[in-house]
Amino acid sequence: MNTNDYEILFIDAWSDSRYTQIELPALDINSTLAAGYTNTPTSPLTRTQLWDMEVRKAARPDLYITKVIRPGTARSWGRRKLDNGDETFIRVSEQRLWLQPDTYGTVIEACYLNHAAQKVTFLGLPEVEDDAGHLIVASSEQPLFHVEHGVSGAEELPLNAWRIVHLTKVDGSKLVQRFNEMAEATGLPEYVERYIENVLGHQLSQKRG
Repeated sequence: MNTNDYEILFIDAWSDSRYTQIELPALDINSTLAAGYTNTPTSPLTRTQLWDMEVRKAARPDLYITKVIRPGTARSWGRRKLDNGDETFIRVSEQRLWLQPDTYGTVIEACYLNHAAQKVTFLGLPEVEDDAGHLIVASSEQPLFHVEHGVSGAEELPLNAWRIVHLTKVDGSKLVQRFNEMAEATGLPEYVERYIENVLGHQLSQKRG
C-alpha cells in the first residue's frame, strides 16, 4: 500500500453505514492522573511521551495491553521506514474477543505510524503470510476491525484519542454496549499506566473509593 492508503481505508470503513463505528471520548491524561491516583509523577506527562508510548505499544502490544493479549503470542515483522518518515509493519497476536472475553482469537493487523500527525492506524486483515512464509488466518469468531489511536492537545496537556470500526454487517448494538462500558471505566487505560511504570519508572497507585 502507498503511504496514505492505510488512513484512506480506515476513513472509508468509518464512513460506511453498514459497519459499526465507535469512538471513545478523548482522554485528558494529566487530569485523569490527578483525579485518580495518589502518587502522580512530579512532572506532567507530555504529548511527546504519549506519542512515544503509542509507537512502543504498536510494535509490542503484549507489554502494554497485557489484559487483552495472550502471553507469548504477539509478534511483528516487516518494519519499514517510508520516505516521509512514517513506518509500516505487520503484527499478529491472540486477543480476547470483545464479546467473549474468556476466549482468545488470532488478530492480524497492518500498522501505519504517522509520526507527523501522531496517529497510528491498525487495519484488520483476514490473512497474511509471515516472515517465514507461513500463512496465518484471523479467527472468524470476531469480525475484522480497524483501529485508530491518536495523540492531540498541547505538549503539557496531551489528549489520548481512540476509535474503532468493526467490519460487520450485522447488528452491532452489543459491541457498542461493550465499548460504552469500557468508556465508563475510571483511571487511565492500561497502556498508559504500563508506560509510566515501566518506561518512566514511576509506580502508580489508584485512589480507593
